[in-house]
Amino acid sequence: MSQEPARWVGQDQLEQRVSHDDREQVAEVLRVAAGDGRLTLDELEERLESCFAARTYGDLAPLVADLPGGATTMAEPARTKEVARVRRTGGNARYEGAWEVPRRLEIEVHGGNVLLDFTSATVRLPVTEVVVTMHGGTLRLTVPDGYAVDAEEVEIHGGSVVHRRVKDRVPNALVVHRVTVTGSIVGGNIVVQPPRPPRRPGPLRRLLGRDR
Repeated sequence: MSQEPARWVGQDQLEQRVSHDDREQVAEVLRVAAGDGRLTLDELEERLESCFAARTYGDLAPLVADLPGGATTMAEPARTKEVARVRRTGGNARYEGAWEVPRRLEIEVHGGNVLLDFTSATVRLPVTEVVVTMHGGTLRLTVPDGYAVDAEEVEIHGGSVVHRRVKDRVPNALVVHRVTVTGSIVGGNIVVQPPRPPRRPGPLRRLLGRDR
């Protein structure tokens, strides 16, 4: 199997992060190739293992470089949605789990709260813009290590910006993604927090084997 990136993957794409959909598309090409007799079962197993462990397009490209359909699969990386707009009155908005982060989030919420949890999100760009207009609610951002949140430009009336457990973060750590927050919040707060640690199972759950 060639270890060189396929010629149809541009150098500017090789370091871009891949999504679950990207991995699954490549996995499907591998399965079809095995069904056609182009790959042995051992080769299929080896390539699928590498596929689902891939982090960038540079990791995926060699897996399909010698297969029909590989170029079509890898030629165009998934594009990031430009703008997502959220409007709520008297309700909450939650973005969590495996969600796709757009380049810009425009949030207008009256009488409710907003959660932006980046822990398992797919992020393709180095910066996410968040523009908020909120009355009587809290904007909560859950960010893993390597994420930085800049909320200095937000106009806050009757509230504050709270960075929880900032002292636990490594000083001068590498920033892999930046979230910039602008806009205004009246009667509410911005809370920046790390992901919650996994909950430890109680004695009964351990006894029943449900801690796995």
